[in-house]
Amino acid sequence: MMRYIGKRLLLMIPTLLGVLFLTFVVNQFVPGGPVEQMVSEMRGKGGGGAEAGGSQQALYRGQQGIDAERLAEIKVLYGFDKPAPERFWMMLKGFATFDLGTSFFHQKSVWSLIKEKMPVSISLGFWALAITYLISIPVGIAKALRDGSRFDTVTSFIIMSGYAIPGFVLGVVLLVLFGGGSFLQWFPLRGLTSDNWAQLSLSGKVLDYLWHITLPVFAEVVGSFAVITMLTKNTFIEEIRKQYVLTARAKGLPERTVIYRHIFRNALLPLLTGFPAAFIGAFFTGSLLIETLFSLDGLGMLSYNAIMQRDFPVVMGMLFIFTLAGLFAKLISDISYVLADPRVKFEGVAS
Repeated sequence: MMRYIGKRLLLMIPTLLGVLFLTFVVNQFVPGGPVEQMVSEMRGKGGGGAEAGGSQQALYRGQQGIDAERLAEIKVLYGFDKPAPERFWMMLKGFATFDLGTSFFHQKSVWSLIKEKMPVSISLGFWALAITYLISIPVGIAKALRDGSRFDTVTSFIIMSGYAIPGFVLGVVLLVLFGGGSFLQWFPLRGLTSDNWAQLSLSGKVLDYLWHITLPVFAEVVGSFAVITMLTKNTFIEEIRKQYVLTARAKGLPERTVIYRHIFRNALLPLLTGFPAAFIGAFFTGSLLIETLFSLDGLGMLSYNAIMQRDFPVVMGMLFIFTLAGLFAKLISDISYVLADPRVKFEGVAS
């Protein structure tokens, strides 16, 4: 087991380097970089990303009319006075000590930006993950035990209908119906708290937070029910048909004991192995569309703005953190599988 973990940890290094290298190379050819934008602003044309042609050697045609000395100062400001290989090496050395650099446009360290935006994404992720699992697993078990019944048919229709509706579209509908659109104004339009949140009592703060988070979480989780529910149902049905269940029933064990002591553990193995990845996705990546719709300034919005503004330190820093978290989540999934089912062995794996 330890040998397998050691090999996986070593394999993370080339995987992480490969992802960073490919993204860094792509960034070098994307038009509308920070130097372009600064030059265009100095020439009175705004962002300049759309007008730039994309040639690094000619500085995207934006250098016309700009003094060469001033242009060199702009390149030094953003670190583009150094060749690409040197910039990549300097970035890797910083990442090795978790120094993610400084944002071009926010004038803050990437770490501080991530910490500022993370509470919003954690709020969405926590409630989305908790509600999805707490509802989907019991419903999936009930569907498996009532396979083919009216309950199974009706619940399948409901969760598949929710799965077919994009979260963004559902969010728009919720805002129109309950957010002060054409009908009711039961919930706020934006943010996680009210303007007077600091003056509220503890119970008032909790209620205010729940009031704001209701619509975004509902729009986020409805489409997630189908996958977990149907996976739970199918794995339970598969386990119910196995010989050890028939043997347990033949011994006269109560049905509740058979279900929750014998079937439950084996049936939830696929969910257990996928939980770390779901945890990382829910807590750290955020949801760009939901955050945009409900004006929630989280990690999803930060990533989108960084890409549009060509804020390369933020793009690369967040990519580094998310990739590293994803690799560790996959390793934890494998370890969880072994802890839940001792029959699984890693001897000979990844050799």
